[in-house]
Amino acid sequence: MDDILLTEIRGPAAILTMNRPDKYNALSDDLLQAIGDKVRELDGDMAIRGIVLTGTDKYFSTGADLGSALKAQDLPSTHAMLSHFEHCNRAIERSRKPVIAAINGFCLTGGLEVALACDIRIAGSGSKFGVTSSKIGSVAGAGGTQRLPRAVGKEWAKDLLFSADFIDAETARDIGLISRVVEPGQVLATALARVDAYALRAPLSVWYAKIAVNSGMEMDLEPALEFERHLTAGLFTTEDRSEGMSAFLEKRDADFKGR
Repeated sequence: MDDILLTEIRGPAAILTMNRPDKYNALSDDLLQAIGDKVRELDGDMAIRGIVLTGTDKYFSTGADLGSALKAQDLPSTHAMLSHFEHCNRAIERSRKPVIAAINGFCLTGGLEVALACDIRIAGSGSKFGVTSSKIGSVAGAGGTQRLPRAVGKEWAKDLLFSADFIDAETARDIGLISRVVEPGQVLATALARVDAYALRAPLSVWYAKIAVNSGMEMDLEPALEFERHLTAGLFTTEDRSEGMSAFLEKRDADFKGR
């Protein structure tokens, strides 16, 4: 299982590279399980301040593995297949670390659904995005009908889901699907630079901001604001908050400990 997901530690970043180039990085059950397991493992490593999920220069991922998809012929087998996506995507969304999808080439259907679970998406200028489920009589079942409209709005989401058309990186940026378009050779470097920026900040602050946004987006505004106040009050009691204030007043860099 280790061969299908490569791990590299570079400074404060863990780089997870999907490694099924002969299968266009199709998401097998094993690969999805490996991503989820590795993200959860990295959560306990205080030296890691961000995770970058990436693929090859031609394929981030083209979606679910054909072998897994062909086995899904009834309700139990379909739910079993989707449970692996749920394991992967929940691990990403619930991670204490920012997770960045560094995308080159094709990012399609299940691959896009995994990217949508990430906090930040950065893509090379030649990348293509789409959800092809309607071509085969299916529907995006790993978060595509829910995370996609939350990212781009209902109309763009419906158009992509209905048509199965591909869009380019510039269009994806314009509609809010990704945050940055860079030269293909600069995608990983750009993602790592973002992790470097996050690593300068208080780990608990970054984690709580992630919780506040992800959870607050599921609430009405007033409960979300109350939840935000609760998180903020909790941070005011931490050592890192005291250190941050002292460092600011003393005009020095803060030494955050994550507690």
